[in-house]
Amino acid sequence: MNKPLKIALVGAGQIGQRHVEVLGMLGEDIALASVVDPSQAGRAYAEKIGVDWYPSLKKMLAAFTPDGAILATPNQVHVENGLDCISAGCPMLVEKPIATSCAEARRLVDAADAANVPVLVGHHRRHNPLMQEAYSLIREGRLGRITSVHGTCWLLKPEDYFTPEWRRKDGAGPIMVNAIHDVDLLRYLCGDVFSVQAMSSNMVRGFEPEDTAAVLMKFQSGALCTFNVSDTVASPWSWEMTAGENPAYPSTPQSCYMIGGTKASLAIPDMRLWKHEEEGHWKQPISATSFPGANTDPLVAQMKHFSNVIRGYEEPLISGEEGLKSLNVVEAIKMSANSGETIYL
Repeated sequence: MNKPLKIALVGAGQIGQRHVEVLGMLGEDIALASVVDPSQAGRAYAEKIGVDWYPSLKKMLAAFTPDGAILATPNQVHVENGLDCISAGCPMLVEKPIATSCAEARRLVDAADAANVPVLVGHHRRHNPLMQEAYSLIREGRLGRITSVHGTCWLLKPEDYFTPEWRRKDGAGPIMVNAIHDVDLLRYLCGDVFSVQAMSSNMVRGFEPEDTAAVLMKFQSGALCTFNVSDTVASPWSWEMTAGENPAYPSTPQSCYMIGGTKASLAIPDMRLWKHEEEGHWKQPISATSFPGANTDPLVAQMKHFSNVIRGYEEPLISGEEGLKSLNVVEAIKMSANSGETIYL
């Protein structure tokens, strides 16, 4: 039998505590060993759940090296903490985005590769069975050649969401905070991105970051994608509101992505595949076949995967390199929105 894995949580905020809940669902094979968080709230949380507390990652690593670490800290310290883990030979699960810039992310990815330390990036939605089913349908050729894609991420964030000052500063808008998830999923389904054009606006709140952006992406395959993100829109069309994977958001029977191919089109996460009958053109009847996925919490699937990566049973599904590629697209979207130019990746 394998010995139980000891995991450290670095950053005891909302997402960090959610990871602890997930660890508690997986039995004795993998368990939380310590909490690293400089705040008194973090210390109180560690005492509440009965694990060791450390004010810094360096102090914890001086005391012991866990089997793996979950980095749920602010984005700005992902690379610093990740490099500390690499020095200790400690595999890590890094919350998205992997870093605040591609240059910083490259430092982390290259250091991890050189030291042969696994890095997983927390784009957990790829672990959703709905996304796995969509990926399979596309790879099997059920849609034919992908030609056009559309994605929507329309949310209405409450005003108290912006109470912390950092959420009113550049880099905290929905492009980096929300759209990076969607970009990662669209890359997963449709392949790497060749170029982006974007426009953004902060007309509603007037804060430094955008509150709305419209993006045109061209994939390396030649397929085109329109993507729209806004955190000022009351709507049911976002992954949070359609996938039903997080009980914090009301679930709606809608879709937020449409993948169009020469044989059929797929709505996600509705998972209906639309196809013409007979000769297959617009004057022929069209009907839908449903491909519902299993109801599995992707965070649980991600943690099981992290356990298997630590033990050497699996390679990372979302590696540091994959996380860097998604960040590269988002960074290009920001650059294009600011300059008005097409950015080639």
